[in-house]
Amino acid sequence: MKIFGIRHLLIVAAMGSWTQVVAAQDAPPATEPASAPPASTAPAPAAPVTRPLPEEKNWRFGVALGMGERTNPLIQSEDIPVLVDLDIAWFGERWFFDNFDLGFELLDRPSFTVNMVARVNSDRAFFGKTDTKYINFSYLGGGLVGPAVDPGTGNPVERPVKFKPPKRDYAIEAGFEMLMDGEWGMAALRAFHDVSGTHHGYEISVDYGFRWVHNRWSVSPSVGVSYKDAALSDYYWGVHEDEATFLLPAYEVDGGVSWEAGLRTSYYLTRNVRIAVSANYEQLSHSVSLSPLIEDKDVLGYFAGLAWQF
Repeated sequence: MKIFGIRHLLIVAAMGSWTQVVAAQDAPPATEPASAPPASTAPAPAAPVTRPLPEEKNWRFGVALGMGERTNPLIQSEDIPVLVDLDIAWFGERWFFDNFDLGFELLDRPSFTVNMVARVNSDRAFFGKTDTKYINFSYLGGGLVGPAVDPGTGNPVERPVKFKPPKRDYAIEAGFEMLMDGEWGMAALRAFHDVSGTHHGYEISVDYGFRWVHNRWSVSPSVGVSYKDAALSDYYWGVHEDEATFLLPAYEVDGGVSWEAGLRTSYYLTRNVRIAVSANYEQLSHSVSLSPLIEDKDVLGYFAGLAWQF
């Protein structure tokens, strides 16, 4: 989302809260009717004191400022800096928007919830931080230096070769999620399929987490396993026939299982302000890790900063 759009949402929400406060302050006091009967000298029974229930919030705004990074496993790429982390969500009676996921509640029970969700595939984020590099190739033979030869065409490579990972598009995926919680922790089962015609694949994932709270401290470890089929994996991480060069040989990625583990820690300074530290490790599937596009076989992310919840 563009910064302008986020700022616009925050301004609108702030104006809404301000108008509620002003309306409460400007409410006129009650007046007595013109023909009021004389006041009785007998003590009136005390009226029961009632307090209004707090209004349920439909919006959730949060922002964290600090320092963090997410490594990029692609060749010729830069790691992704994380300096600002935004948390924006809206929850209606059944529809909801949670950090760019659009959902509709299908079933709500005390111990689990089933939702239909649309989201943007996250693999594409790595391809937005790539660099172009020009490489000179030569060989040493008989004491002389000559141009290298392209094994595909047999022609000499006399000029610097452009070296950059291929482009990949965003994909809109739709599916279902089941969210469960209890004293044992929290778990989520998700299944998504491409509905935008980008990679035509699907992903199934299972996540488990537990939150431990003591005074102002909160610690939340988590683990997860996901399976991405061959169509999804090969679209993002394979080298297709029309992209293959002697630098990037053609490679077809099979479906595979990846896993991740994370830890989030918070220390609450006030009810809405906390110091937040988090770390996450993801191990790519075996077939993806062997791709010529991959330099690192895992992804490491971390963040430390100050977070506000509005």
